[in-house]
Amino acid sequence: MNIPKSFIAPGLVSLAAVLLFAGCVSSPRLGAFTPRRGDEIVVAGHYIHTRTPVVLWTDPGGYDAYRVERRFAPFELSDWNNTQQEVKELTTPNRYNLRRAGLATNEIERVRGGGWDLPTLQRVVDQFVLHYDVCGTSRQCFNVLHDHRGLSVHFMLDLDGTIYQTLDLKERAWHATTSNHRSIGIEIANMGAYRSAGDKTLARWYAPDPDGRTRITIPERLGDGGIRTPNFVGRPARNEPVWGEIQGEVLVQYDYTPEQYRALAHLTAALCKVFPKIQCDFPRGQDGQIIPRQLADAELDNYGGVLGHYHIQKNKTDPGPALNWDYLIDFARQLMGEPSPAVFRTPGLGHARQRL
Repeated sequence: MNIPKSFIAPGLVSLAAVLLFAGCVSSPRLGAFTPRRGDEIVVAGHYIHTRTPVVLWTDPGGYDAYRVERRFAPFELSDWNNTQQEVKELTTPNRYNLRRAGLATNEIERVRGGGWDLPTLQRVVDQFVLHYDVCGTSRQCFNVLHDHRGLSVHFMLDLDGTIYQTLDLKERAWHATTSNHRSIGIEIANMGAYRSAGDKTLARWYAPDPDGRTRITIPERLGDGGIRTPNFVGRPARNEPVWGEIQGEVLVQYDYTPEQYRALAHLTAALCKVFPKIQCDFPRGQDGQIIPRQLADAELDNYGGVLGHYHIQKNKTDPGPALNWDYLIDFARQLMGEPSPAVFRTPGLGHARQRL
């Protein structure tokens, strides 16, 4: 841009030249690539850092919930026409739709074309819903959700702490029924909760090493499970199975891995920073402890924060009795630089605090 010198006050000509030169130097070269750092999530088209590994749907090895075809079917049979014939449970090619609840007509018209802005999304989203996947690994989770059930979730968290994002958070994923329009969802790799510690599923996935430490054993039919960390050995944060009451029923579950707790705390902190309506806390009873049941309609309507699938639906028990809510929220609050009501030290998790 040519600026006549008569428009520039005496003494500012040299400053203008310096600023113009500095702008030219700092501007990226035409056609230059700007690599991701690998810890970003996508929120209405914006990259947000989490300081924990994230694989996007656009990355090699990612899981893309925008795709119509089945991810794990033979390619020549994965298109929607063949899918309709082979998987009767899939009734629509889409696994997500528009967050439209609470939006005015003109806003719906704007965002349906991709015009989500961050303030509008921040106004709409106020819940972060935690699930266990009962699939064991994120690869198998995406297979079940996308290829067989026609469902979706924004994030999946694998055994090694790798987070996979499958959709921009502007999308309404199908994971939590009545809360889909207002929530972000994550499926955490874990085989879930059962009535008996001797359940066959738990026996297949969890076994003691010779030294007595519990190890997660991925069944041979799943190969390496798609775990990104080479030679990863997954272990529950607490060696023994954890008992607890959910929806009035006593259940047992093996804990999540320390790697999962660390990654989930980082993601929780990032989401609470970006979305002011998601308070960094969980539904508490009068005793200050986690509410272990479905919330009443009025409670759920008025709640904004982190919660479990079972808080939304009476027929659900995830993320189960093993999730250490106090530890997770305390960790996330520390990352945010916010005070916590108490510090909970859980055996097997202390090392995760070394580098926040």
